[in-house]
Amino acid sequence: MVFYGRREGAGDVRAPAESETCLASAVMNEIAWFMRKNGIKRSQLADEMSVSPGRVTQILSGEENVTLRTLETVVTALGARLEVRMHPLHDSTLPLPKGDRQPVGRLF
Repeated sequence: MVFYGRREGAGDVRAPAESETCLASAVMNEIAWFMRKNGIKRSQLADEMSVSPGRVTQILSGEENVTLRTLETVVTALGARLEVRMHPLHDSTLPLPKGDRQPVGRLF
């Protein structure tokens, strides 16, 4: 399984995730990028979610097994939209995602 996303520390481009939780890391990195790009602080997100800043830190760490409901709460609090796409892994007729997208990990 391949996950695409922006690279941390390189503007809008992300490096491959090195952890076993590649999907979780890719999603949390995307949220962190969105927050930086839009000038949203963790304390502001915590206020919007009605949770403590510490809870936001736990969620965004990528270490926690975040539920889809929690992910939905985060995305809604950010005033954002999350898109998920699935394509056959070995379909060479599909174009690679545009410029700022790179594979961030493989499972299987």
